[in-house]
Amino acid sequence: EVQLVASGGGLVQPGGSLRLSCAASGFAFSINTMDWVRQAPGKGPEWGASVSSGGYRTTYESSVKGRFTASRANAKNRLHLQMTTLKPEDTAVYYCEYNGDRGQGTQVTVSS
Repeated sequence: EVQLVASGGGLVQPGGSLRLSCAASGFAFSINTMDWVRQAPGKGPEWGASVSSGGYRTTYESSVKGRFTASRANAKNRLHLQMTTLKPEDTAVYYCEYNGDRGQGTQVTVSS
C-alpha cells in the first residue's frame, strides 16, 4: 500500500521560509520521479515541482521557480521541499505525489 505523509507546514510571515518533508513507503521510491502538488482554498490541485529518481533533475512551476527547491533522500525514502521568500498566494495544503496518489498533506499558511 502506497503511503505518503507530508509534514513541516505551519504559519509563516510573508518573506519567510519553511522546509517540508514527505515520508514515502509501499513502493519503489528510489526509482520513481516524485512530485510536489499544492491545493489552495477553493481551487484545484496545482503541480509545483518534480524531482527525478536520482534527484539530479528538478523542474518547477513558474510561480515557485527560484524560490522553492525540491530534493530527495532515497536512502531514507524522503522527499523535501525548501520554500523561501514565501508569499500569501503560496498558502495551500502541500502534498507529495506518486502515480496519482497524494496521501496526507501539510498546511502552509503565509500571512502577517
